[in-house]
Amino acid sequence: MDSFSESYKAAGVDITAGYKSVELMKKHVARTNIPGVVSGIGGFGGLFAPDFKGMQEPVLISGTDGIGTKIKLAFLLDKHNTIGIDSVAMCVNDVICCGAKPLFFLDYIAIGKNIPEKVASIVEGIAEGCVQSGCALIGGETAEHPGLMPEDEYDVAGFCVGIADKPKMIDGSKLKPGDILIGLRSSGVHSNGFSLVRKIFGIDENTINNTYPELDKPLGEALLTPTKIYVKPILALMEQLEVKAVSHITGGGFYENIPRMLTDGLAAKIKKDEIPVLPIFKLMQRVGGISEHDMFNTFNMGVGMVVAVSAEEADKALEVLKANGEDAVVLGEVIKGEKGVVFA
Repeated sequence: MDSFSESYKAAGVDITAGYKSVELMKKHVARTNIPGVVSGIGGFGGLFAPDFKGMQEPVLISGTDGIGTKIKLAFLLDKHNTIGIDSVAMCVNDVICCGAKPLFFLDYIAIGKNIPEKVASIVEGIAEGCVQSGCALIGGETAEHPGLMPEDEYDVAGFCVGIADKPKMIDGSKLKPGDILIGLRSSGVHSNGFSLVRKIFGIDENTINNTYPELDKPLGEALLTPTKIYVKPILALMEQLEVKAVSHITGGGFYENIPRMLTDGLAAKIKKDEIPVLPIFKLMQRVGGISEHDMFNTFNMGVGMVVAVSAEEADKALEVLKANGEDAVVLGEVIKGEKGVVFA
């Protein structure tokens, strides 16, 4: 007998829609298969066999995150195939800060009403994020929540597991004054600060498509730009030189995230004029009347990742990053001082 519950459907949960969602998403998940994947989706657990060959002391490193209120823009634009990239990016960009290569990712989608095509579209983005970061999507969960959230809304969260060889992990312990800080450009606002973003622009169905001279596309489209994934450039950098520290610039901006890569007694001296501030941030500061301090304490300002290398290897680092598609810039240097950020 086919699995079907008329009573459960009457209560708002259609389990057959869940089965259809799984079928529709399989082609997207298949794109993420990498060596180590043992099981396909649909089982009670995702199986992955890591390869420890060549490692002295393998360490598993995990990260979990959601997308935040940026997801409201996907609702307003009825565009759901990119938001999953953000879900992956927020996790893999964190674990790469330790020097970990992402192995696999699992997602959790809570949705008011399971519309299989919408769920498959969300997973399309998640799969794309996994492809960009070289990890496998080995499982997930779609939970229909009638009465708890509106039928046309959903939330997405996920987690990833990466691996690193302990002697090669990045922990900031080798940082010293004079080391160079290099910034990798962001693709936009990424996935942090959207409660403030939505307040600044009064974002709703009437304002989401507003245009501004500073932007080359409508507001909503510019803001929905997916978070950039930095895994492959950072891994390439690690292969060719010593990366001493890495910071993912997320919520809290420069002031909160850069100190996380520093050790006691060291500070980051940043040349403000070298920061490649994106037009969207200048627009937000102007429209919202936001102080410069609050902008740098909330947003990435055009820099999604900061890496520290020795002064002797700075030019090589820029070359390696450029060869891997990153137009990186020198932001400043490590100096003696109380842990924190100093702008020059």
